[in-house]
Amino acid sequence: MRSLVTHRPATPLAILALVACLGSTALTITVPIITAAQPAQAKKSDAHAPVGGIHELKIGDAAPDFSLPGIDCKTHSLADYKGGEILMVVFLSNHCPDSHAAQGRILKLAAEMKDKGLVVIAINPNNPDGVSIDELGYSKYSDSFEDMKKYAADTKLTIPYLYDGEKQVLAKAYGCLATPHVFIFDAQRKLRYKGQFDDSRFGEESTVHSTDARNAVVALLARKPVPVAVTRPHGCATKWLENRAHIAANIAKWDKTPVDVAPIDAAGVAALRKNGTKKVRLFNVWATWCAPCRTEFPELVKTSRQFSNRDFELITISLDEPKDLDKAKAFLEKQGAGLPNRLKAALKAEGRATNSYLFTGANTNELIAALDPDWPGPAPHTVLVGPTGNVIWRHNGPVSGDELRAKVLEYMGEYYIP
Repeated sequence: MRSLVTHRPATPLAILALVACLGSTALTITVPIITAAQPAQAKKSDAHAPVGGIHELKIGDAAPDFSLPGIDCKTHSLADYKGGEILMVVFLSNHCPDSHAAQGRILKLAAEMKDKGLVVIAINPNNPDGVSIDELGYSKYSDSFEDMKKYAADTKLTIPYLYDGEKQVLAKAYGCLATPHVFIFDAQRKLRYKGQFDDSRFGEESTVHSTDARNAVVALLARKPVPVAVTRPHGCATKWLENRAHIAANIAKWDKTPVDVAPIDAAGVAALRKNGTKKVRLFNVWATWCAPCRTEFPELVKTSRQFSNRDFELITISLDEPKDLDKAKAFLEKQGAGLPNRLKAALKAEGRATNSYLFTGANTNELIAALDPDWPGPAPHTVLVGPTGNVIWRHNGPVSGDELRAKVLEYMGEYYIP
């Protein structure tokens, strides 16, 4: 199977920014390669550091300068934000549920304190090639520069959103360990607070008990000492480009995972369709002789992998003849449709050994009645089912991967729920 994650050679950021901004009025742009002021003697790499090291920005240190492209197709530098009394630099990302959860509260603080002198800018520190597909289970988007504009539009991001993922020089200069990670500077652009925005990884404000970044801003605007200057950031670890080789090795291993295909009758399908687990189940009926089925299958595998760290399961049901079970197995293995490791224990607890089946009944009407009475008959047919057996979404014919994953996310949510 062709790898579902393409590891491309590094592309100059000027070209990426130009491509992402085509169609806007800025048809000619000059976007310099990321640069950031580096300390004369960087601290040696620690347990959190990527290859090449990461600098620990300390309280009292000056804000490292930068020249980064924004989703507005402009180049941004530290000098562009010299007018604010307080500067908050917050590292966010498109994919991270902790980042999603905090974003609304960050925007609320930015709006409340704007007229009092607070300036807030967001920076994406992640390289998309450093993100594994199973880390994208809470977002429609990767952490690429191209996807930042879509994510910002979807989530109504009202603050500047800059990209540091190509070289990650600024993330290393600031010591960005995760998204979200907050750095707050005073009027002289000296660091006065770093760490978490607040203490909750959930979206609901009622779960917040320690508003550390807000407390720092309020204190600085009142010309008072910051009550707690350093806290630990929580969230998704920064996705360094150096992770790429490890991710590629994991994908190669995943591509070679064996597939077991088990026979199943209508009663077995009905039992699976009833669900009763915590998982969302995606049923797909297919066959090796069905051209649209073969065409759509990579998107099903991509979806399975993307949500493999969540309560999600792809269940495939082949309409091939029982004598062609080995043919169906060979196709599934070529597609890389092996069972995700996280599912193995759950399936064992249910008394199952696989999520790949071949229907053995002579009458497909029995299968339709067991799986989805609203299925018009042709293959492929896809049904997304909730834990109680409720139909979340159904589609007859080849699926759009983007539409399918959007439906999954719409139901399962884009951040952690208490």
